[in-house]
Amino acid sequence: MMRRKFIQGITTTLSGAIPAVAASTKTVTWHIEGFSCVTCAIGLDTMLRDQKGVVRSKSNYERRTATIEFHPELVTEKKVRGFIEELGFKAHE
Repeated sequence: MMRRKFIQGITTTLSGAIPAVAASTKTVTWHIEGFSCVTCAIGLDTMLRDQKGVVRSKSNYERRTATIEFHPELVTEKKVRGFIEELGFKAHE
């Protein structure tokens, strides 16, 4: 019973907090320079997912790539690439 109330409370709270956005997203895959370990790739994904407009990020340390899905209405490729560079990496198409 308590669990049900907890879940209902979270659902109610979150439903008002999530902004409505268009269904269209864009996905890019870039070569990333600067990965020195798996933690770099995981950290990049974590930081990108916290950015407004970014839906998903999946980096691969071995391939040195990052595939990023985002809402172009909320964030541009240039801003995403700039954020990656602020973190100390370099993104190439």
